[in-house]
Amino acid sequence: MRKKYTSVEMLNKLVSFNTVSAESNLEMVIFIKNYLESFGINSHLVFNKSKTKANLFTQIGPNVEGGVLLSGHTDVVPIKGQNWQTNPFEVREQNNRLYGRGTCDMKGFNALILAAVPTLIKAKLKKPIQIALSYDEEIGCLGAPQMIKKIQEMLPKAAAVIVGEPTMMQIVNGHKTSIGIRTHVKGFEVHSSLMHTGVSAVMNASKLVAWIADQTERNKAMEPIGEDLQFDPPYSTLHVGKITGGTAGNITAKDCIFSLDIRCLPKEDNQAWIEKYKNYVSIIEKEMKAINSDTEVKVDVTHVVPGLKPEINCFAEQLVRKITGKNGTQKVSYGTEAGQFQKAGYSTIICGPGSIKQAHQPNEYIERSQMYEGEKFIFELIKSIC
Repeated sequence: MRKKYTSVEMLNKLVSFNTVSAESNLEMVIFIKNYLESFGINSHLVFNKSKTKANLFTQIGPNVEGGVLLSGHTDVVPIKGQNWQTNPFEVREQNNRLYGRGTCDMKGFNALILAAVPTLIKAKLKKPIQIALSYDEEIGCLGAPQMIKKIQEMLPKAAAVIVGEPTMMQIVNGHKTSIGIRTHVKGFEVHSSLMHTGVSAVMNASKLVAWIADQTERNKAMEPIGEDLQFDPPYSTLHVGKITGGTAGNITAKDCIFSLDIRCLPKEDNQAWIEKYKNYVSIIEKEMKAINSDTEVKVDVTHVVPGLKPEINCFAEQLVRKITGKNGTQKVSYGTEAGQFQKAGYSTIICGPGSIKQAHQPNEYIERSQMYEGEKFIFELIKSIC
């Protein structure tokens, strides 16, 4: 049965689905698909290999080029270990704030789009509105590339892509490249009293971690120029967020595994950073093998999310400027799917409700005023296409 939702009602519905990246998003995606079908709108699903998750995309309006694609992601970050004072999967309003996991990042934007569907199908659109909702954005923007490929195969090309990540409805035309690397140091176990005959995976991993920290300090010491100054911080960062290894205090560790997160300026060569790290890894590995030939260091690049670069005469930026009346632009250090759309040949901008300061936090919230501003943005976007 066809049912209309306000933006806040739709937000409550979307938040009720536990789409933490470790879980399936299918229940939420099927709800959206059925909701669209109730208005006579066909949508397409693009599944992951195990068919436990899916992207969804659709189009409303004439089947012609030159429309606008609205992009969001369905997954949210975990709540484990966070001190929530409300049910994370139920929207609760207090002091004009809407609390719940994903309210800000980024089910708020998704709710705005979906709540506007009844208006969209009644509007006399001259160009189409396309909607693209991905999976696994939070763990490396893994779902979007496959979805973008299918969109290019099945839908006419949009003239602009608006990625609705939380920017307080400000225009963002640049973000850093995100690189994820998993490093597994395999050592050789001996009693710690004979550590010179063994190879400690932990000790050698610490050399790599120290090199990583040194690279960030070197970057920090460099004088930023041009548009780099708009980033916070205005330099590339390398960070180890998780590390495990060893079995006992008196045994040289056999294994040590850690994650490396690189956020480099969009003007920099991301492959050069990967090769620079691998070159240092080879030096450490050579030292290890000199003691025991069975030792090694395995480096796996888990994701590379391209940065978003400012475009010359960017149509998406011009469109959003016209709708919002805002002339300024910003840069952000977090990664989004915007860089992937831009790399695929789309004019792309980021603009969405909510503050990134609230994203990923316990008691995440979005201001109701931001939802109002988002509603106005969608309404003006529809008017501009009519």
